[in-house]
Amino acid sequence: MLPFLFLLAAVSRTAARYTPDWSSLDARPLPSWYDEAKLGVFVHWGVFSVPGFDSEWFWWHWQGQEPPDPKCVSYIKNNYPPEFKYTDFAGQFHAQFFDPEEWADIFKASGAKYVVLTAKHHEGFTNWGSPNSWNWNSVDVGPHRDLVGDLGEAVRNRCASLPKHLVHIRRGGAEPYSWCRIDTNQSQNSKQD
Repeated sequence: MLPFLFLLAAVSRTAARYTPDWSSLDARPLPSWYDEAKLGVFVHWGVFSVPGFDSEWFWWHWQGQEPPDPKCVSYIKNNYPPEFKYTDFAGQFHAQFFDPEEWADIFKASGAKYVVLTAKHHEGFTNWGSPNSWNWNSVDVGPHRDLVGDLGEAVRNRCASLPKHLVHIRRGGAEPYSWCRIDTNQSQNSKQD
C-alpha cells in the first residue's frame, strides 16, 4: 500500500494544472499527429438523427429540461402519437444507407487525416453493442449492427495506405467519442469498452 501512495503523490505533482483561462488552456500540449493533420472529420450521428429536428440535444429540450422547449413539444404533438417516447426513435434508427466503405472513401478523398465518430451520445445510446448500455445501443435496437466497429474497420482498410495513417478506435467509459485516428506507428487499444 505504501508504494502505491508514493506513486500517487509523484503522479499528482507531475500532472499539469490548468486554470480556467485561454492562456492556460492554450499552453496544454497537443499530440503531434493532431497538430500535423490539419483536417479531420467529426461525425455526430445517432438516435437524435431520426426526428432530424432541433439539434442533437432534442431529447433534452423535449423531455429533460424544465420547462420543455415548446417547439419540440409541438413538433412531437404534430408528428407522433400521444404516447410516443424518445426511446421509440431508436427502433426507427435503421442506418439502412450507411455504407462504411463509401464513407471511408469520402474521408480519404477529402484529405482528412482523422475521423471522429460519436460512439456514445449524451442520452446514453451507444453506436456499438456496449454491455453497459443494454438494449439502448445500435446492436440491440435500430440498425442491429456495430456502427463504430464497421466504420473503424472500413477506415482502417481504406486509409492504411496513407502515410503515417491508421485508425484508432476508442470506446466507452468517460470517452464519448470514437477516434478513428490515423497513425500506423502507434498501436493503442483498438477496441475498448
